[in-house]
Amino acid sequence: MSIASDDRAARARLGRTGEALAEVYLRGLGFRILARQHRCRRGEVDLVAEEGDCLCFVEVRARNPGPVGPLESVTVPKQRRVIRAALDYLVRHRIPVTGARAMRFDVVEIHRSREGELRAELCRNAFEGFE
Repeated sequence: MSIASDDRAARARLGRTGEALAEVYLRGLGFRILARQHRCRRGEVDLVAEEGDCLCFVEVRARNPGPVGPLESVTVPKQRRVIRAALDYLVRHRIPVTGARAMRFDVVEIHRSREGELRAELCRNAFEGFE
């Protein structure tokens, strides 16, 4: 196994661990998880959840310490892929994009300390999606 594949495997493990932590964290804040890893051919959204009456599309970003934080790593192209997956979710579940239901895009940042400890932080309305 090469160093590059070891790095990919470590990142994948951190990602899976981060998504599990984000789900527990959101539940602790009172969110109800509706779906995990909703995928379509044009994108993916990590978690679909409800906070009260608001439908939340949640991107989870787990990062090791470095110059770019988890929130900053959600680039505009990534936002577009999440938005496309959210639209697919709405269509599949017959939920109108416009109307009385509030919707937003959140990011759960998973910070890893130099000692390896993980900490979750929620950024509500991290980016705009439906205009």
